[in-house]
Amino acid sequence: MPLIPNPYRSQDGLDLPDIPLPFDDAAPVQALLARCPAAGATPLTALPAIAQEVGVAEVWAKDERARMGLGSFKALGAAYVIAADAAAANPDAPQGALEGRTYVTASAGNHGLSVAAGARVFGARAVVYLSDTVPDSFAQRLEAKGAEVVRAGQTYEASMDAAAMAADENGWTLLSDSSWPGYTDSPRVLMQGYLALMAEVTEAMAQPPTHIFVQAGVGGLAAAVAAAARAAWGDAPCIVVVEPTAAACIADSLSQGQPTLARGPVSSMGRLDCKEASLIALRGLARDADHVFTLTDRAVEDHLPPLADLGMATTPSGGASLAALICTTAQDREALGLDDGARVLTFVTEEP
Repeated sequence: MPLIPNPYRSQDGLDLPDIPLPFDDAAPVQALLARCPAAGATPLTALPAIAQEVGVAEVWAKDERARMGLGSFKALGAAYVIAADAAAANPDAPQGALEGRTYVTASAGNHGLSVAAGARVFGARAVVYLSDTVPDSFAQRLEAKGAEVVRAGQTYEASMDAAAMAADENGWTLLSDSSWPGYTDSPRVLMQGYLALMAEVTEAMAQPPTHIFVQAGVGGLAAAVAAAARAAWGDAPCIVVVEPTAAACIADSLSQGQPTLARGPVSSMGRLDCKEASLIALRGLARDADHVFTLTDRAVEDHLPPLADLGMATTPSGGASLAALICTTAQDREALGLDDGARVLTFVTEEP
């Protein structure tokens, strides 16, 4: 499981013309969340057993499994974009303000739930494209939230292509959690929604972390976490992005010096099994992240039962950052400065 240094750290990201950097201001998100009865801070949980196993002072997990009743951090993303659209349409009475509007997206599950939930609250319609590899259980959860589900393609990328085509053909609003040339406004706002969880972290931690391990699919969460960490704590925390070996699009892009499509088999880290990075996320992580750690499916799966015993039952995607920390070798820890004084922040991103 290689640890890969980021050669672009502290630079202005990769050379990506017309691609903006991520936002780092959580205030607009917090203002809208204050109006939401379902909103509330999620726990920041100390894991002393893992700290002892790894040989560090503290390990903390930001536990997103119960976020707004949707089961993952994604509740802060697409639903925030839709809420912002509704507030712009009718600031005094946003509920129902988007009647007649259709949001369409592709998802591996959790992003689609956020689109569906936001659309239902504000009177819009949600159409979610799923690849054939997404379990039926996720399709059923989406339909229970009021979304219309369409199956298309064998990969997330193929389902996103189908969603984008449907948006063009029908005049629908495409709401992707990824970004590409010509499509940056909505995903940048979506990533801003994730800053709310980091605002909670900075308020809850008595001392800033020395290290942050955060998982990446297309990279939206990781880039938001990194941008918020740099805004709050400067250069001090060592930020490690965790990816599946089968879908190391961030690592491959940083190694190649340009956006690079990852090529690998299907990963059991399904929500992280994204072969192409969001360009906003990639530019932000090129500036802000220190290393990328790639992790095999087996390595994550072996650590899920012990995590459940510690009260952190989750999926391979949800447990990837904790598994990566546990899997670091002595050589990795030396390279990262992970010593007995380290305070490590990790993320449990979704419920089982």
